[in-house]
Amino acid sequence: MAETILQIAGVLIFFSITMGVVRLVIGPTMIDRVVAIDMLTVVSISLIALYAHISGRFVYLDVALVYGLLSFLAVLAIARFLEKGP
Repeated sequence: MAETILQIAGVLIFFSITMGVVRLVIGPTMIDRVVAIDMLTVVSISLIALYAHISGRFVYLDVALVYGLLSFLAVLAIARFLEKGP
């Protein structure tokens, strides 16, 4: 039962990656692309967490945490840049 749930979670994560890449490619504005990149980082963090659970190596959760913090800081920097304008 748990293995089936993990497989469904993996499929949903890869579906989310596909939709995020589509939004990144066809996003008409820069804001749409930034949101798509932020969504892709959140989805990749969930993929790292899923892999950590499947492999039993929970050190990857630390990697996911650091990646999340760096992603947050990057989105803040981009938002500051877009607020000021080119």
